[in-house]
Amino acid sequence: MADIDSGSERPVARKRADARRNEKTLLDAAAAAFVASGVDAPVRDIAARAGVGVGTIYRHFPTRADLIVAVYRHQIEACAEAGPALLADSSTPHAALVQWINLFVDFLVTKHGLAAALQSDDAAFQTLHAHFLDRLVPVCDQLLDAAVAAGEIRPMDAYGLLRGVGNLCIGAGSDPRYDARCLVELLIAGLRLH
Repeated sequence: MADIDSGSERPVARKRADARRNEKTLLDAAAAAFVASGVDAPVRDIAARAGVGVGTIYRHFPTRADLIVAVYRHQIEACAEAGPALLADSSTPHAALVQWINLFVDFLVTKHGLAAALQSDDAAFQTLHAHFLDRLVPVCDQLLDAAVAAGEIRPMDAYGLLRGVGNLCIGAGSDPRYDARCLVELLIAGLRLH
């Protein structure tokens, strides 16, 4: 609806912002449900967390695969956007790298059931892994380059580091005695030059 006095389209833009905010609320609620119950969490539980009806979820995400992909794309984007922000706000590039790797670990260890979903025949999942790499490897590379340039760490391939961190996080969900974060901290400490 246009503003009659000024001819502006502000209410339409506000509606778009509201729609984005509503979608973020749905995605955050689904992410929390996935952490608690895995990707097979009942849609009614997700709707209750978001404070909406089940129909609202299906209107935005017609299939469970659509919802899963949207949640993880949303989280990938948040992780990718955090890298440059941490680099700008941290005391050192190494501190930014450590904080970002911790976010990455949080992202990985809360993905109950995602690996099985990604291996399904559902076409919705086929591009998710590529998106994950396309967004996160360059961010990790930027953080590593800054820490190397500051003389804080030895050079490391971003893909190799992310793969190593991912491999250390694999057992986190199945064994309560396994502390992936501790092992990742040792890996990152091993990059230090002094």
